[in-house]
Amino acid sequence: MQAVSLTATGVAFLARPGRPAVVARTLAELAGPTRGVVELPVRLMWNAERTFDLADPDQLLWMYENVLRETTRPEDLRVLINGRTLRRVWRSLNLPRGVRLAWESRHRGLRAA
Repeated sequence: MQAVSLTATGVAFLARPGRPAVVARTLAELAGPTRGVVELPVRLMWNAERTFDLADPDQLLWMYENVLRETTRPEDLRVLINGRTLRRVWRSLNLPRGVRLAWESRHRGLRAA
């Protein structure tokens, strides 16, 4: 899995100032849950309420936004994000520009999703 997404000029796409976006090499390797309740680790969600019911569309989006924006670990993507679900909700996610560009640069199919 690619830990940093680089542009053609070698500059990283940033999730936030000083933090490169983390992007999966393939969507197929993203095998996160598609149902149930997920509790994010504190490093990804600082709020006391860190549990998300994936049956609730708003909670699912909120969880994906937090993981994609905050992760610094490729493993977080593999265990928390589901590739098919990501493709389905991609356009609805409220993401920093750097995160969106990093993912769409690596996974061109997301642009059309």
